[in-house]
Formats: sequence, structure tokens, C-alpha cells
Amino acid sequence: MTHDDRLSGVLERARVVFFDFDGPVCDVFAGLPAPEVAKQLTALLATQHEAAGAKAAETDDPIEVLRIAHEADAAVGQAVEQALTAAEVEAVAVAGPPTPGAVEALQAARSSGRAVVVVSNNSADCVQQFMELHGLGEYVARIVGRPSGKPHLMKPNPYPLIRAADQVHVDVTLCTLIGDSLTDIQAAHAAGATVIGYANKPHKGALFAEAGADAITDAMQDIADVLAA
Repeated sequence: MTHDDRLSGVLERARVVFFDFDGPVCDVFAGLPAPEVAKQLTALLATQHEAAGAKAAETDDPIEVLRIAHEADAAVGQAVEQALTAAEVEAVAVAGPPTPGAVEALQAARSSGRAVVVVSNNSADCVQQFMELHGLGEYVARIVGRPSGKPHLMKPNPYPLIRAADQVHVDVTLCTLIGDSLTDIQAAHAAGATVIGYANKPHKGALFAEAGADAITDAMQDIADVLAA
């Protein structure tokens, strides 16, 4: 079984579908590996704040390096954020095609009369770039990217989801988020939205079930099929 029976119920009730970007739509760092970007950002951070640089050296997640930089110093955080945004824009240009089934899912959501919003901890710039590159802009009503200078407001904070719902004038409780990480599940729960866990790695299904995802699937095509039906 690739998806659970709850998927159709969750999608049926949703008036708006939020897509997380990295995973459900695009493998952002497929061509420019995330650990490599994290290393570049950490090197930049270390020149400006030694202690934060040392702490950042322990992670290979660029978003985590950004959090560490901002915690250390706002100005340093801004510099690291600019470098991360530039790296993301570079990365999506070489990331390859969208996630299998993602284009169909975006199309089906739009055709079903639902609004589609991309809600991401990546920069809106890189999402926009990828959408334009692959001709997907017409399916997406809004893009809510990482709030500049405020990494504490990224998912798992519910802020991006509440903001996304506001932008399409729909109550957040009538929205569902498709996400591939625990922070997506947590953000949706905190906002009062439903959430579909996209288990794109074998261990994630159990993880999302334990975290209380409203539905779980391992294929974006399932979402397209349910919406089309």
C-alpha cells in the first residue's frame, strides 16, 4: 500500500493545498549537495563569529547553519542568509526535474478548484526561480518562503502557514500541508491545519505516523490521483 485510506478524506476537506518545496516539489540540493552549502556557510560564519562557526561545523544542514548564525548575531545572520539564498538559487538551477508526480499534483489541485500555495523554509527567490524554470507558475497562487531575518518564524513555527492562509483569504483550518519533514507536521498541528506526510524515505512513514500526520503517502502521484478523482 503506497498511501493510507485517510488521504482522500484529508484532501476532500481541504480548500487550499500547501506544498512544502524541498521534497514534495523539488530535490533542492540534488545537484549542489546540502552538506557542501552548509560547509560554505559555516566557513563564512567562522570568519565573523568563531564560536558560532564551531557550533555550525557540527551540522550539514544549511538551514541549521542559518539558525545558528542568527542566534549569534543579527548582522552575521543576515550575511549568512544572503549567501544561503544565493546558493539555493544556484542549486535549483541544477536540481533537475520536479519530484515525480509533483507537476501532476499541482495541476490536479489547481484543476479541482483549490488554491495552491508553496510554503517553504527555503527562500521565495529559489522557489520562484524553479517554478519559472519548469513552467509551473500558473498552478501556484502564492509563494511563502523563509521570513527574512527571522529564522525563528520558519517551520515548525506555524507563522508561514497562517501567513499563507491569510494571503488566499481562507481560514488555516481549511488548509492541508504536504510536507516531508517533522517540522512540517509540527507547523501544521500548531497552525490548526491538516497535514499529509510525504514519506520519501523508508523510515519516514513510521516517524510521521508517530507524530500524528493526518495522512501519509510515499508518492506525490497518489495526491494527484486522489485530487483528480
